[in-house]
Amino acid sequence: MNKDEYLEKAIAWAEKKSTVSLRATHKAYKSPKIFTSKSTKEIIQADLSFTTHGGAKHYTAVALKEEDPKTVVVKWKVLSFMASMKRGQLHLLTPKGHKSFTEKLVNLHNINAIIHSI
Repeated sequence: MNKDEYLEKAIAWAEKKSTVSLRATHKAYKSPKIFTSKSTKEIIQADLSFTTHGGAKHYTAVALKEEDPKTVVVKWKVLSFMASMKRGQLHLLTPKGHKSFTEKLVNLHNINAIIHSI
């Protein structure tokens, strides 16, 4: 499966939550906000973002194994920080076979995230 197929599962997961607004990097939705990392000048964007009824902003990323985990770690740290500023959480959605990679990076780099299997 490619990331687009996992993204559809992620959207289905997010739609089950009690959300006020849902944004996704999918053609049927508005795109989530884009952040630019000052240190690496990389563009960082969540795969999904949603706001709950209490006003908390949550960011979601589909966590897949990467050859260069540094870019993934920077992305997750930025999204986690932005979510915490808006009383939200970073949700990492992991397909089968990618969960241990994700858990290892989250624990190693002390990233505040909730890991879900999809």
